[in-house]
Amino acid sequence: MSPRPQEPRPSARSPRAPSSSRTRGAFRGTATRGLLLLLVLAGLLPAARVAGAFERGGSAPIAPSAAGWPRLISLNPSLSAIVLRLGGGEALVGVDDYTARLLPELADRPRVGGLFDPSLEWVVALRPDRVLLVAGVDQQRYGEQLAALGLEVEVYRNERLDEVLENVARLGRLLGREQAAAGCIDSILAMRAAVAEATAERPRPATVAVLDRSPLFVVGGETFLDEMLASVGARNLGRALGTGYPRASTEWLIAARPELLLDLTPGAEPDAADYWTRWPSLPAVAEGRVLRLEASRISLPGPDLDRALRDLAVAVHGSSIEAAIDAALAQVARDAERDGAASRGVRDAERDGAASRGVRDAERDGAASRGVRATEREGAFGGGERVAR
Repeated sequence: MSPRPQEPRPSARSPRAPSSSRTRGAFRGTATRGLLLLLVLAGLLPAARVAGAFERGGSAPIAPSAAGWPRLISLNPSLSAIVLRLGGGEALVGVDDYTARLLPELADRPRVGGLFDPSLEWVVALRPDRVLLVAGVDQQRYGEQLAALGLEVEVYRNERLDEVLENVARLGRLLGREQAAAGCIDSILAMRAAVAEATAERPRPATVAVLDRSPLFVVGGETFLDEMLASVGARNLGRALGTGYPRASTEWLIAARPELLLDLTPGAEPDAADYWTRWPSLPAVAEGRVLRLEASRISLPGPDLDRALRDLAVAVHGSSIEAAIDAALAQVARDAERDGAASRGVRDAERDGAASRGVRDAERDGAASRGVRATEREGAFGGGERVAR
């Protein structure tokens, strides 16, 4: 029997796939590298139809290996972060380079290459039970190549908030960690309800959320970021430009007159407030309402969207909103407890009702049985009298 191939040693410089200059060239002049990473994380760059041969929706559990976990390779930081949050970090036998940089807990995992150029050879060598990736751009074609080699590939979509929550549920099923997944989903939904309640009576500033300064890209409609802005009481002006992450012009920005400008440009210099002062006519600049936000805390469509919602609410309304959020969270918890008690009460009542019906049925059956026996006995006595006569 030939020996099993050794796993690549954890290294910051694992062998890479062939040159990706063709891939990078296709995007050169369209967006900065930081924005490309953001769009790939969210699966929002244009992509061909995902091949049905490997797109899955159920995420059935995988039989665990001798170590107790399925062998997974994640090619997207948002999926890696979900697996980690659900307590399944040991299941990840390989990750993409960006995951290793963004999530220190996974820095020691074997790396299979970048988001745009993962190595087929290294993925195959790691013998995964399943490869996880997000629909969009080259990852989709890459998934098709892996499927053609006989590997199991799962494709996840995370453009909208409901899709992110479904990803948490799917990965929970895949790992056999359904309870942890449910808790994560509940935390995000509870925070969403709390920030909506806390900000309901507050002003709704006209807001532009900038993903990249040059060229200018903003948050558009029908994305999880757009939904979160709405939840925290911000009017997203970027919706007027379309869905996804549309490119905007400086002329549009000036005409839109944002009252609040949230700058999520990755690693941008200079500071946001200094950069945007070159357009003093913007109300957000004039009123000192230009804020620099850490993109990795806000724009990663993963398990920490509850924290992201709180951060956004504070950015839009100031730190004074935190007390109102905490109070709303407490009320959400009480409502959930009451609803749970009511549900238990209904179940108890149904169970008690079933038991009562069972008792009545038994009594009725018993009475019927006694009636039958009495009839038989009387019939027997009557027959005896007729014989005597």
